[in-house]
Amino acid sequence: MKHRTHSPRNILRLVAAAALGLFSAAPVSAEDWPGFRGPTGMGTSTATGLPLEWGGKDDKNILWKSPLPPTAHEGETDLNPSSPVVFGGKVFVTTAHWPKDTKDHRAVQPEHRVAAYDATTGKALWDTVVAPGPWCLKDLRGGYAVPTPVVADGRVFALFGSSILHALDLDGKLLWSHTLSDPDKFDVALASSPVVFWDTVILLLDRKAPAASIIALDVATGKMRWEKKRPDTDFGHMSPVLTTIVGKPQLLATATHAMQGLDPANGEILWSCDWERKIWPVSSPVMANGLVYAIGGRAGHPGIVVDPSGSGDVTATHLKWRIGPMSEGVSSPVAFGDLVFRLNSPGIVRCVRIGSSDELFKERLPSANPDVSPIATADGRIYFATAGKSIVIKAAPDLKILAESDLGDPSGAAPALADGKMFLKGKVFLYAIGNKILEK
Repeated sequence: MKHRTHSPRNILRLVAAAALGLFSAAPVSAEDWPGFRGPTGMGTSTATGLPLEWGGKDDKNILWKSPLPPTAHEGETDLNPSSPVVFGGKVFVTTAHWPKDTKDHRAVQPEHRVAAYDATTGKALWDTVVAPGPWCLKDLRGGYAVPTPVVADGRVFALFGSSILHALDLDGKLLWSHTLSDPDKFDVALASSPVVFWDTVILLLDRKAPAASIIALDVATGKMRWEKKRPDTDFGHMSPVLTTIVGKPQLLATATHAMQGLDPANGEILWSCDWERKIWPVSSPVMANGLVYAIGGRAGHPGIVVDPSGSGDVTATHLKWRIGPMSEGVSSPVAFGDLVFRLNSPGIVRCVRIGSSDELFKERLPSANPDVSPIATADGRIYFATAGKSIVIKAAPDLKILAESDLGDPSGAAPALADGKMFLKGKVFLYAIGNKILEK
C-alpha cells in the first residue's frame, strides 16, 4: 500500500480549509484573506506564482493603484499600520487622518474611516466615516488605525485605537458600535486585531494589571457574550491566532508571564508555558510541525517553542526549547514546512528548524522592514512585502534573495493575498500587485 504524502502546498491548503471551516459561521472562499495574517492567522498562503518584482518607471506588475480616503492627500495621516483584508472580491481598509489645518495631533482625534475597493479594478466602492472612541492618544508612536479589521458573517469589524469597535455591513452601513472600558489603562496603543469565532468577535485586551481581559461580543448585536479577566498579565499588543489543536479549536495568545492556549468559547486557559521572565508581547505566534513558535518581539525579549497539546502548566513537560533574547522586531514570524523565519532590527532575518534550536542562518536584509509581518506562499517564497521597500527570499535553510522592489509609499501594513493578487497598503495609496502578462 502506498502512503499518501502532502507537499507543503497541500499542507497549507489543509490548514487554511480547516481554519475557515471551523471558525467562520458563513462560507469563506479559500481565495479570501479575511483578517490579520490571512485565513490561518499565521501569514501562510496557498498562492503560487506571485510576482517577484513590482513598481519602477514602468509600474511593473502593478495592476492598479488607488488613493486612500481623501484626507490622506489633504491632511496628515496617522501611522495607519492596519493591514488590508479581502473578502468576496472587495478589499477593506481602515484609516485615520487629521484635516490639514489641525495644529496639535495630541489634542484632537483624527477622522476614523473604513473603506472598500473593488479587488479587480481598484474602484473605490464606499468610504464610511465612523465615530472615534473615548481615548485621545497623547503618545502617537502607536496610532489610531493599528488593528487590522476582520470580515465574517457579512460584516466588517473595525477596531480603532481610540478604544472603539465598529461593525459595518459589506456595503459600508454602520450596524453597531461597542466602546471599550478603561482605555487609559492600555499601553502606547491598542494594537491587537479582532478575530471571529463562530458568532462572536473576540478582542484580546491586555493592559495594565489587573485590568487585562479577553472579551467576546455577539457579531449581530455587539452585546457582550462573555468576559474573562486576565489579572496575571500586563501590557500586550499581539494579535491572537485561532487554530486547531488535536481536533479542537484553540486561541493562541501570549501573556506577560507565559505563552497560552485559550478556549475561544469562553477565554479559559487550556495550557500555559512560562517565559522565565516578564515581557510585554507584540508578535503573534506561528505553528509548524505541530509546535508553536512564539517570541515577545520587543528588544531583549526571549521566546519559546512548545507543544500545544498539553493542559495546565506545561512548562516542565511540553517546552521543547527556549529562544534567546533578540533585538526588537514587532512583526510576527512566518513558517514554511519546518522552517521558521523571523525578522528583527536592523533588518536581520533568522531561519531556524522548529524541531531543534539550530539556527540555520542569520543574515542582514537592509530592505526588509522589521515592523511588517511577512507571508509565505505555497511555492516556497517568503515575501517581506510593503508599499515601501520589499524583498523576497527563498523559503530554504540557506539565504537566497530572489528580488527587491520599492513603491516609495512606506507604511507598517502587512500584505494581503487573494485571487492571485497581493494587496499593499501604503500611507497614501492602495496597490494591487499581480502578473500583468497573465492578467492580459
